[in-house]
Amino acid sequence: MSKVFTIAEGLENLGALRSGGQGSVYKGRRTGLIYSAVKLIPTPVYAENGDDKNYRNFQNEVAKLQKVNEIPNPNVVKILSFGIAESGSFPFIEMEYIDGPDLSELLQPPHEKIFMLKELLKVADQLACALAHCHTVGVKHGDIKSNNVKYNIHTGNYVLLDFGLAIMSEEQRRSSIRNAGAIEFMAPEQHEGKMLMQTDVYSYGIILYELLTGQVPFPLLGNGETGRNNVMVSHSEAPVPDAMKLRKANLPDAWNADRKAQEMQVPGWLLNIIDKCLQKSPESRYVDGNELHSAIISGSLATGGALNVIGPATLLNENEKLQTQLQERSDPDMVGILKIDGGVVHLQKSVFNGLVFMTVLFMGLFAWSVLSKSTPEKSYDPVAANATVKPYKSLLFVNSYNFDSLKKIRAAHLRDSVLKARAAIAVAKRKTDSTNIPQEKPKKKRKKFLGLF
Repeated sequence: MSKVFTIAEGLENLGALRSGGQGSVYKGRRTGLIYSAVKLIPTPVYAENGDDKNYRNFQNEVAKLQKVNEIPNPNVVKILSFGIAESGSFPFIEMEYIDGPDLSELLQPPHEKIFMLKELLKVADQLACALAHCHTVGVKHGDIKSNNVKYNIHTGNYVLLDFGLAIMSEEQRRSSIRNAGAIEFMAPEQHEGKMLMQTDVYSYGIILYELLTGQVPFPLLGNGETGRNNVMVSHSEAPVPDAMKLRKANLPDAWNADRKAQEMQVPGWLLNIIDKCLQKSPESRYVDGNELHSAIISGSLATGGALNVIGPATLLNENEKLQTQLQERSDPDMVGILKIDGGVVHLQKSVFNGLVFMTVLFMGLFAWSVLSKSTPEKSYDPVAANATVKPYKSLLFVNSYNFDSLKKIRAAHLRDSVLKARAAIAVAKRKTDSTNIPQEKPKKKRKKFLGLF
């Protein structure tokens, strides 16, 4: 894409991404290969001196906008820079470039005309989180619409873009609304140039309604002034069409009956939130994004995560299928005995009485068998007269013995003891006799003289 003009020093314009009543968005490139999205505001600001009213208003609004990035939020685009363009003195905001389709593109072929409930709830949560983040720091977006919410293909998050109206004065907003292209998303008070936090809440409700039904509640028919006026009047006076009827009418033909039934199980709390967001009076809506996001979280927790709960229609269809299969596979002899009514099995009275009798009989027999048992006594078979009994072999003695052998062993031990006693007496007597015989004195030995050393 060729260069159109230089927005500011070091920031190159690579061409328009889209244009609208509140200005145009261009794809920018900083020095190098860093891409961004640049919002050019169509109302010029001439900053010949610091006392210029428009320039002071611009600075004040930009100072508020800077607070959005003080604590980064994954669902809010990052503001990179801002200033006055060198050509035409147009204010600009440089934002992070989000790679991916916006919500309006996701509702066009080859995509389905409506969002599935799972993805719709994801958008509801993340977009409410983005609003809560902006409103917490005092920033009102003012231009929430389906093509200002992009799906980031790299992170899987939905991101709120384009804070162009946030840096405009009320006078600039009034003039820009006359040329606004997304009048279908504007709250009634916005046509008077007012921008409240409840204004963002109303536009949020329009987005959810569009994703749920496949269309906005008050479509613009033609681009003429009459069509625009009709839409403005409808936002202020006409009731919002029934969302469930439109969703049913726009269900894809390619979906089977089960999927259609499941996708029609829209949580009641979500419908209530959309209804409150689309109230004509700002005082009847949620005060800001924080209260809105709290309602989303409370509704989801109250149902345990709405998508984890199977709808009653799905359960009814599944129950009917199971009953049909049971009847097809049942034994013909059992027909009339078993009857299923509303998930309850019914038995004939005679069959029921027979089952009760058999149960009582079985329990009685079981109790009698337990109580009649006693501890069995040990009994021994009588030994026959001519039976041969093997001697007991102890673990301590390998061979058995009898009393005769024991007597012989004891007699032998006794003889040995007597003989040993007699021998001991004889030895003692000889020692006594030897002590009475006089003994010669031993001769002294002469010491040999070994000489001097």
